[in-house]
Amino acid sequence: MFDAMCGIAGFCGAGDVGDIRAMTEALAHRGPDGFGYHADEAYRLFLGHRRLAILDIGGGTQPMWNETATIAVIFNGEIYNHVELRAELERLGHRFASDHSDTEVLVHGYEEWGEELPRRLNGMFAFAVWDSERAQLFLARDRFGEKPLFYSKGTGFFAFSSELRSLASHCNFDASLDVRSLQKLFAYGFFPAPRTPYRHAAKLPGGSWLRFDLRSGAITTHRYWQFSLMRDDAMFSRKEDDLVDELDHLVTQAVRRRLISDVPVGVFLSGGVDSSAVLAAATDIVGKGRLETFTIGFNERSFDESAHASRVAQIFQSLHNEQKLDLAQARDLIPSLLDKVGEPLGDSSLLPTYLLCEFARRKVTVTLSGDGADELFAGYDPFHALRAASIYKSGVPNVLHGIIRNFVGKLPVSTRNMSLEFKLKRTLAGLSYGPELWNPAWLGPLAPSMIERLFDERICAEELYEEALALWNASPRLSLVEKTLEFYTQFYLQDGILTKVDRAAMMNSLEARAIFLDNDLVDFSSRLPTAFKYRDGVGKYLLKKVLARKVPTDLVSRPKKGFGIPLAAWLREIPERIPLEKIAGIDLAEVAKLWHQHRNRRSNHAIALWVWLGLQAFGRRVATG
Repeated sequence: MFDAMCGIAGFCGAGDVGDIRAMTEALAHRGPDGFGYHADEAYRLFLGHRRLAILDIGGGTQPMWNETATIAVIFNGEIYNHVELRAELERLGHRFASDHSDTEVLVHGYEEWGEELPRRLNGMFAFAVWDSERAQLFLARDRFGEKPLFYSKGTGFFAFSSELRSLASHCNFDASLDVRSLQKLFAYGFFPAPRTPYRHAAKLPGGSWLRFDLRSGAITTHRYWQFSLMRDDAMFSRKEDDLVDELDHLVTQAVRRRLISDVPVGVFLSGGVDSSAVLAAATDIVGKGRLETFTIGFNERSFDESAHASRVAQIFQSLHNEQKLDLAQARDLIPSLLDKVGEPLGDSSLLPTYLLCEFARRKVTVTLSGDGADELFAGYDPFHALRAASIYKSGVPNVLHGIIRNFVGKLPVSTRNMSLEFKLKRTLAGLSYGPELWNPAWLGPLAPSMIERLFDERICAEELYEEALALWNASPRLSLVEKTLEFYTQFYLQDGILTKVDRAAMMNSLEARAIFLDNDLVDFSSRLPTAFKYRDGVGKYLLKKVLARKVPTDLVSRPKKGFGIPLAAWLREIPERIPLEKIAGIDLAEVAKLWHQHRNRRSNHAIALWVWLGLQAFGRRVATG
C-alpha cells in the first residue's frame, strides 16, 4: 500500500536544526498530516519530511530506516509496482518490518540495487536516500518528473527540496536570479531543466538521479531514462482492433493501479478524449454511480467545456460536480495564487487548475487526470499545422513571408479561445525560423527579437532554444511529426504541464495521478508507429478508437478546446495598477510597452504578461525573504 504524498527537504554542511525546520515548514501544504526530522551531527546532515496520508494513514513516519540503521529514505510519491518489487526483494533475502509500505521497498531496493533502483520503479516519485556507511546522499526523480526535486550547492553546503521556496528558506541559500534562465522563461513559457530562476539552484531533470559524496563534496548526475520514439514496424502487420484492445487494456491497467487508496478518489473531467477515457476505464473497474467527477467551466462560452463534461458524466453516471469561473473571481484570485505558487510559471491555466483542485479537495484527496495523452498521442494543434507549414516554408520566399506576416499582424486582436487571428499570427511568427525552432517559437510567450528588447541585450535564437535544438539534432531519423512528439513530451509535458499540476494540487493538499504516464502505457506509446497517433489530420487516432467504443462518436470527434482561460480579455482590466517592480536584467520601459499595447488592443501579449505577473510575485518574495 502507498504511504503518502509528501514534501522532502535536507541539507548537509552549514546550518542547523532551525534551517531544516524552516525548510520543512515551507512544505506544510504538501504534507499537512505529519512531519519527521533527522539530524546526524557527525556529518552535519539534516533531513526533513512532510506527509499527506493516502494509505497506511496511521503509519508511514519518515525518515524510514533499514534494520541496521545505516540507510534512511525520505520519499514523495507513489510506487505502483511496490508489491512486485517487495516479493522480489523478499526472495533475495530482505526482511520487511511492514507488510504494505512502498517507502520500505525503496529502503531495501537501494540496499539491493543501489543506483539501479530508479529504473525498476513504476510510479511518480522524488526521494533521497542517506547511505551513512558510504557518507553519500542519493536523490532520484521519476521518469517524467511528476514529483519535483531541486538542489543547490555552495561552499561547504549542499541542500535539496521539493520546492524552491523551501530551498530558499535555508540561511545560506544564495537567492541571486539567473538572467539567462529568465530569458528562457520568456522563450519557452517554463524553465527547461535543469534551469531555475535562481543562479545557484538547479532542477533535477525527470528520469535522473544525483549522488552527493559528503567526504569529497563531489556531485554526480545521471540520466537513467529518457523518453524516445522506438517505432515497432511489426505493429503495422497487426489488426487495428488488436491494437485498440491493447491500448484499452493498458489504460484500464494504469487506472486500476492508481485507484488504490484509503481515502476518496475522484476524476478530473473536461469532456475531452483523455479525461473521458480515464472515467470510462475507472467506471469499468468500480461500477457506475461510485465516482466523483469535477469540472471547472467559464462564463465566456468559447472557453467553456462544462456541457460536454456533464454529458460524459451522465453516460457513466458519475457523481458530477461543476463550478463556473468568471472575471470577478479571477480579479481576486490571481495575486494570491501567483504569490503562493512559489515560482514563475508561464501557463495561465494554473488558475483554473488550482480552482479545480480546490473544488475537488472538498470531497476527495486523490484525483485521476488525463495529463500526458496529448503529448504521447499527438493531440495538440501544432500537429495539424506541420504539413501546411512545410509547404509554406518551401514555397514562400522570405520577402513575401515578411509582407504576409505584416498584413496578418494588422488583423484585429481577438480574445476568443484559439481564434483564427491568434493561430495565424503564432504560426507565421514560428515560420520566420527553420523547422527546428517551430515548436518552441509557436509555444513561447515572446519571440527572440522581443526578448532582446526586453533584456536590452543581443540574444541568439539558437542559444535561447539550445535545449530544443539539442533534442532536434539528437534524432535525425525522425519525421517532423515525430520530432514534435518528442519536443512536447520531453519539454512541455515535464517542465510545463506537470509542474503546473503538481503545484496546483499540492497547494490544496491534493494528490493528482496521471494515468497516461504509467510505464507500460508509455512504453507502448513509444513503440506505436506515428500513423496510429496522427492520421489524415486526426490526432490521438488510436486513443479515439478506444473511446469510440464507449461514448457517442460526436464526443470523440469534436475539436480540442484546451484548458485555457479568457486571459487576454481579463488582462485588459486586471490588475488595475500595472506592476513594474525591478527584476534582474529586464527593461521596465519595455514591459510597460507590452502592457500598453495589450490594453490598447494593438497586440495580444497575454502569455508574456502572465509570465511578468508571476515574476513580480516571485521577485517580491525573494526581496522579502
